[in-house]
Amino acid sequence: MLIVDAQVHLWDKGKPNAWHRQIPVYTKDDLLQEMDAAGIDRAVIVPPMWHGDDNAQALAAAQAHPTRLAVQGRLPLLDPASAKLLPGWNRQTGMYGLRFTFAAPEQRAAFLDAEALEWLWGGAEREGLPVMLMASGMLPAVERIATHHPGLKLAIDHFGAVSQQTGEAAFADLPFLVSLARFANVAVKATSLPRYSAGAYPWPDTHDYFRRIYDAFGPRRLFWGTDITRLNGTYRQSVTLFTEEIRWLGGEELDLVMGRALCDWIGWQT
Repeated sequence: MLIVDAQVHLWDKGKPNAWHRQIPVYTKDDLLQEMDAAGIDRAVIVPPMWHGDDNAQALAAAQAHPTRLAVQGRLPLLDPASAKLLPGWNRQTGMYGLRFTFAAPEQRAAFLDAEALEWLWGGAEREGLPVMLMASGMLPAVERIATHHPGLKLAIDHFGAVSQQTGEAAFADLPFLVSLARFANVAVKATSLPRYSAGAYPWPDTHDYFRRIYDAFGPRRLFWGTDITRLNGTYRQSVTLFTEEIRWLGGEELDLVMGRALCDWIGWQT
């Protein structure tokens, strides 16, 4: 089984936000060591918000290890001149699309505005660039974008869960998330599931929510991952949660969720 983590961060500057490891540097060597110990074959690096729009460390890692690491990068969201960066974006060796968090108030406002980022959505659609989105609390904006750009692949981070919540509160937006499954261009990243549990491994209070999302999106639009530097529990437990504890998931469907579907979605065939 090919196991691919849909979201990891590397950093060599800035101060991590409070829910990530409070260390000054996390390198590709640190990541690969943890991947090897947990039995993980590949990972997609998404530069963290405290790195600004700097993709250099992530790209250098992917270029050094092209069969193991890929990047979905950032660009300046509030500068319309960034539209000029979209043609040829994926010709950067190791780059497989874009990922945004909309953490700053002005970025969030732009995301919610029907026109402000139209250059991004239209440009990414024309160039065939998959986009990952941290859209917690903003799922109606995803619906609008998916409607107007049916050729744009959108992957919603962390189940669209409510940030820093657990249990029922974390999945308050689940009905709306499930409704987005009607758009063939919308997928969900099954990342950081343990963070939304009020309990301990195997985090049983999250399983029913995962099942509802799986039933809506299916295995080809649901991508396992961790956001490793903010895990509760071990890296290996995040794997066995899916491969051993969620027992109704198996066979080809498990293979897809654990990595093959993500590689197909972003075109990572190395």
